[in-house]
Amino acid sequence: MAHVLIVGAGPAGALLAQLLAHRGIQVTLLERQSDFAREFRGEILMPSGIDALEQAGLATPLESVPRYAPVEFEAFLNRRSVLTARLDPDLFDGRPPIALSQPGLLEMLIGEAAKAPGFRFERGASVKDLLRDGDRITGVRVRTPTGEQELRADLVVGADGRSSIVRRRIPLEARIQDVPMDIVWCKLPLPDGFRGLQVYLGRGHLLIAYHSWDDRLQLAWAILKGTYGDLRRQGIEQWVGEMAEHVVPGFGAHIRAHSHAISHPFLLDTVSDRVERWSAPGALVIGDAAHSMSPVGAQGLNIALRDAIVAANQLVPALSATTLDSDRLDAAARAVQAERLPEVATIQRLQALPPRIVLNRARWADPVRSAVAALLRTSFGQRRALAMGRVFPFGTAEVRLIV
Repeated sequence: MAHVLIVGAGPAGALLAQLLAHRGIQVTLLERQSDFAREFRGEILMPSGIDALEQAGLATPLESVPRYAPVEFEAFLNRRSVLTARLDPDLFDGRPPIALSQPGLLEMLIGEAAKAPGFRFERGASVKDLLRDGDRITGVRVRTPTGEQELRADLVVGADGRSSIVRRRIPLEARIQDVPMDIVWCKLPLPDGFRGLQVYLGRGHLLIAYHSWDDRLQLAWAILKGTYGDLRRQGIEQWVGEMAEHVVPGFGAHIRAHSHAISHPFLLDTVSDRVERWSAPGALVIGDAAHSMSPVGAQGLNIALRDAIVAANQLVPALSATTLDSDRLDAAARAVQAERLPEVATIQRLQALPPRIVLNRARWADPVRSAVAALLRTSFGQRRALAMGRVFPFGTAEVRLIV
């Protein structure tokens, strides 16, 4: 029986482990953290991500994961409402976006994978290096709570995020895309009657607020890269006050009144990159290990799940063969990149555009933002925005589980 070793139990790694294990492949999943409750995990599940989970046979288990489905959307420019909409399920082919607990999602995926006899999961397992036989990667050297050991596998899959040890040790060169922003990420109590998503643009600022899965208000405040240090030195009341200046007065008053209740604000260092090649003999990277996604459009979680579907499609036939053929397995790994790269590259390119306009403080930027806002007030502009915006909820390619 073929053995696959997956490094990283994020969305890509956990779903791929579940898919392979339930198709008779022996899978060892390694996760560096002892639990999944770290500060930042993307929590917006788009129709494309919901579809991937449903195809994997996980629609019913998904219902157990804590979530909230926003029902309203409103966009503001310079604190003036320019677009309102109801997030009708029919607009999303019956799968409206949901804010869900990613730790809950990962625990569900691992629980489902554990139902297969060939699945093994190690928490607190930190990979230190890759093992090789000549040019071929044959396993990992890992430190676990019980000590250091060497684990062998027919294929090592790096799904260990944007600081991937697998990516670094192969090594794989990355193409970096300039992203002029960082994100201040925090939660506070939910205002009465807040049931959806609000986006505030203007004066070189972007703030997104939404009703999260835990019935708290999630704030994502985009700031120019490199300016967080100054904000932090001013103290929490000062930067909360500045954040509140860019929303409507009533909402701003709520933010100020609950500044003492803000939960662990921290800086998300925004990165957008992708490796030139996703594989090497005996190894493959997927998810953020292959392509770190900007937060724009809430794509990281969903792209990762779609990566796992395609990886399973390509890898299962090679791994299930009576006699394992290394050349065939390596060709299957290369095919994952060939199939996924067009969608990833397109979405990264689209993600790069809004920050350059929204956060720009040049003289021409305000007139451009005003022109865009005026266009969005017209039926033509709203139809165009909806057509362009469909890329984020639905992706650009058809992804179907066929194994």
